[in-house]
Amino acid sequence: MIAKISSGKDTAGLIRYLYGPGRANEHTDPHLVASWDGFAPDPGRSNDFNATRKRLVQDLDLRLHQAKRLGRAPKQHVWHCSVRASPEDRLLSDDEWAAVARRIVAATGIAPEGDPDGCRWVAVRHAEDHIHIAATKVRGDLRTARHWNDYLTADKELAAVEKDYGLQQVMRGDRTAAKRPTRAEQEKAHRTGHQRTARERLRSTVRTAVSVATSPDEFLDILTRTDSVHVDIQYFPSGDIRGYKVALDGDTNAAGEPIWHSGSKLAPDLSFPKIRERLTDLDPTTTTAPENHRRPNPWHQATAAAERIPTRLAQADDAAAQAHIAAFGEALDALPLLAPKDLRPQLQQAAITFERATRSRIRAQQDQARALRGAIRALRTTSVTGDGTGLAMFLDIALLVVTAATHWHQLRQHDQQATAARQALIHLRTAYEEAAAAPLAALAQRKPPQRLVERLARQLHRVVPAYAEQVLSDPAWDALATALIDAEHSGHVPERILQQAANERALDDARSSAQVLVWRVHRLAERSAPSARALAAQAHSSIQKVPSGQQLLEQGSASPQLRSPAEPTRIRRR
Repeated sequence: MIAKISSGKDTAGLIRYLYGPGRANEHTDPHLVASWDGFAPDPGRSNDFNATRKRLVQDLDLRLHQAKRLGRAPKQHVWHCSVRASPEDRLLSDDEWAAVARRIVAATGIAPEGDPDGCRWVAVRHAEDHIHIAATKVRGDLRTARHWNDYLTADKELAAVEKDYGLQQVMRGDRTAAKRPTRAEQEKAHRTGHQRTARERLRSTVRTAVSVATSPDEFLDILTRTDSVHVDIQYFPSGDIRGYKVALDGDTNAAGEPIWHSGSKLAPDLSFPKIRERLTDLDPTTTTAPENHRRPNPWHQATAAAERIPTRLAQADDAAAQAHIAAFGEALDALPLLAPKDLRPQLQQAAITFERATRSRIRAQQDQARALRGAIRALRTTSVTGDGTGLAMFLDIALLVVTAATHWHQLRQHDQQATAARQALIHLRTAYEEAAAAPLAALAQRKPPQRLVERLARQLHRVVPAYAEQVLSDPAWDALATALIDAEHSGHVPERILQQAANERALDDARSSAQVLVWRVHRLAERSAPSARALAAQAHSSIQKVPSGQQLLEQGSASPQLRSPAEPTRIRRR
């Protein structure tokens, strides 16, 4: 069950709507199921409909008129709560809906249980799946009802109702979701030939601008230069930027004026202070490489930054983990700008869907995710490579990140965020399969001679015996063999680079172990091959004598932790 609560100042207008035909004749058999004392007049069951409706309004407003004479009436004296059951729920009887209404007015403070001075209210049912509760906020002692946080208290009570009545357990939000489009906005979008409302389109535009901007000023400059978008920047008296508003060209009100939306109204994380927090002191990783070194591939840098996110999510710092999820959301927002046209629809849908997973009640520690943000912004001047390898490699890691984000939200009971991440995974998987098809086929066409393939197969059995047969039977094995030979031509030892690729992450959850290894080998091969001196040093260190357990115990708390021989050495880059 879900509740929707609003306030107004016209009791007669609300009762007229509840007992009327509805906007599209959807109201059938309107009638009372409950009221404040159980004796309120019911226009739906009266022979004189108009007179009874008028008397009901007078009874509801009785205390309001008394409060007005004393100058104590609230400006918005009408309290309106609609309660709707899930489509999967069984049909509730009038008595059951009456019990639900009493629980809601008691929980929200409109009419606390056992309080003789509770507000006057009625519950009207004009459809099988929902009721409307109408109340005046003036109590019997002429004070205004204390109904703060009524949405949260009503939602909490409805969760209990679902359990008590055996109804569908609705996913509960945490008030961090972007505002849903109103019915008027949706109807206007349909009239103008758009699938999404102006607010939703502006939200995507602003999020894309944030994803590629390197400073707050550049963010506003990108918005200002965006076609069909009007920007109004507000300033403090000191001259500092206070905030911004945006409007779409052609989206006007009845007076012909642009309909403005502030950043905070588009989404909680799109206010200017929140954007400034993310973009301040953010430098893209575009450092100039020395003349004798190749410039790092931005796609490889972005992939390496994203690849560390699942490890961050597995750690105990929730604020840092939330920041990494938010940064990855920015990466998805930027991908449609960098991808070929045929991939943009799926990537755009993935970004729009994952947006809900980027926010929770956990406040993100934004400075923890600057590496990924910088890497993504470095891609602005780097288009997808001719064979699309960079994008496919990043999307392969993106599937892992979204899966980890889903699990992270599930553990914290972030139901809406976990659902959004699962839905985004579907779009990302489709985009990956399309993006990876061409580069994998190109690698497979360059399959090395059979003698080399057999040698690589033997090495595969030695390095990853548990996955060897699975990889060899994978259609992407030919592409992996080519990637290993290419790495060998670059000076790498195939068996060593294969071991390094296998150690980066377990292959148990991979849909295609061979494809995962292809992208890892490809990225590792871009690095300079270790020199003979470095290889000798590694071999020497691997055969050094390991201290005995007794020696470690004697060293006490200062003793180093042993690293498992199968665990790769990880270098922390700052």
